[in-house]
Amino acid sequence: MIKILEPGLYSSIQDEGREGFQKYGVPFSGSMDSKSSNFANSLLNNPKNAAVIEATQFGPKILFNVSTYISITGGDMNPLINNKKVSMNKAVNINKGDILKLGHSKNGLRSYIAIKDGIKSELSLGSRSYYKGISSKFKLEKGDEFKIISFNKKLNSFSKIFLKNTHESKYILVFKGPEYNNLSINEKNFLLNDSFTISNENNRMAYKLKEKLKNKLKSIITSPVLPGTVQLTPGGEIIILMKDCQVTGGYPRIFQLNEESINHIAQKKTNDIVKFKIV
Repeated sequence: MIKILEPGLYSSIQDEGREGFQKYGVPFSGSMDSKSSNFANSLLNNPKNAAVIEATQFGPKILFNVSTYISITGGDMNPLINNKKVSMNKAVNINKGDILKLGHSKNGLRSYIAIKDGIKSELSLGSRSYYKGISSKFKLEKGDEFKIISFNKKLNSFSKIFLKNTHESKYILVFKGPEYNNLSINEKNFLLNDSFTISNENNRMAYKLKEKLKNKLKSIITSPVLPGTVQLTPGGEIIILMKDCQVTGGYPRIFQLNEESINHIAQKKTNDIVKFKIV
């Protein structure tokens, strides 16, 4: 078992998300930065869909009641085991009674904690990903306990080659959305030549940008949207939908991010600068 001594700001259990339930209005959910999450699991030879802890801004404090091994990837939250610095992007031995603590992020917004063979939290619609209204919880709480499998054999700590995180770059690669060509030339130039600022309205559902684009686009008939869809409201707000987004929407869809770009922007913080670049 592991016990959550302190939950952090907004920590949750995530896996690869829910496939096949969008027709019922159920969001995909899953790890916001799937690249980092998958890498954490690969370091432990876990199944790709093993559940991990996603920490946002500053992380949790966790007591391990069994021996195992873990890996930590994504944003650097200065992880400590028993108040001693622990390396990221490596498989790390954990002894029974050890306490892992993550602090405030130094770079990147989200960090991922994988545990050997995954966290055995509840399954809801085929996934362990937290989502309010689907799972019984939507974030970790003090005192939560989760089953994990005990592994007493010591590992030789090792690392794997991991491509450098690109979240420091300001460029967000996008595809043209269904309504992109309804924009005027001036509107397109604004989107592709100006810089945009991440507002404080950013979470697992969507990132809203501070700058607005005056436009004359009409609302559309409610149509499918996905994580990574960029919507433009009549009031000029630019909204980037994320992993917990709704499955339909009535705002024009001007861009679409691919998975790599979603991973990229998932590590962006309030007041970070981004620029759109069409691929």
